[in-house]
Amino acid sequence: MFLFKKIVSPLFLPLTLSLLLLLVGLILLWSRKRERMGKILMTFGILLLALMSYNAVSSRLIMPLECRYPPAGLSEVRGARWIAVLGAGVIAEKGYPATSQLSRHSLASLAEGIRLQRHLPGCKLLLSGGAVFQPVPEAEVMAGAARELGVTEKDMVIESASRDTEEQVRKIRDIVGRDKFVLVTSAAHMPRSMALFRKEQMKPVPAPAGLCVKTKETLTPDDFYPGAGALRKSETAFHEYLGIVWAKLRGKI
Repeated sequence: MFLFKKIVSPLFLPLTLSLLLLLVGLILLWSRKRERMGKILMTFGILLLALMSYNAVSSRLIMPLECRYPPAGLSEVRGARWIAVLGAGVIAEKGYPATSQLSRHSLASLAEGIRLQRHLPGCKLLLSGGAVFQPVPEAEVMAGAARELGVTEKDMVIESASRDTEEQVRKIRDIVGRDKFVLVTSAAHMPRSMALFRKEQMKPVPAPAGLCVKTKETLTPDDFYPGAGALRKSETAFHEYLGIVWAKLRGKI
């Protein structure tokens, strides 16, 4: 099921879906009987790719996810015994500093976890993430980056067996038990993560990291042009919405 999910879910992301529509449409254009259908599919493919590449669209897609939970205040996290940081991708490469091996979401989450830990003496930094298509578990790479950023070994706990968010929830539950803990993950990923934890009767304090949009953004010339950054936001939003739907269909949230 895990491998099936990883193979099938990218087919429903904007870029892949757009290219599939364009490819099928192009093939049909070479058939006189299917030429009209080919034009329709190519039109939809171009429109989808164009719309998802504009900030005006991508920001509105991702904003409901990112704005669900506000940043955690120090008064809210006080008394927490754990800060659980969910891994969000690494590129394990020997010779590079650990901070350069983390994805931007993982790096942002780790930085937020370390920031909060410095305000909570005695609180453990719980790094979660296994080896998913990488030779080294995400948690171990994050731990290496945390050491480089000044976190001592005794202040960290590594959970390196989980492959996805659902497994991370179960592993973290087994470690923290009923202790108060702070959950750190990317802002867009927070709604799905919180729903999964609550399904397990847990109540983490949400501490979103790595915001992609602001509630009040200033209009810039870049907003009038398509861009890879906007497409990336659309892909992130689609990924999270698909994850939420998939979890609901299976009764996980």
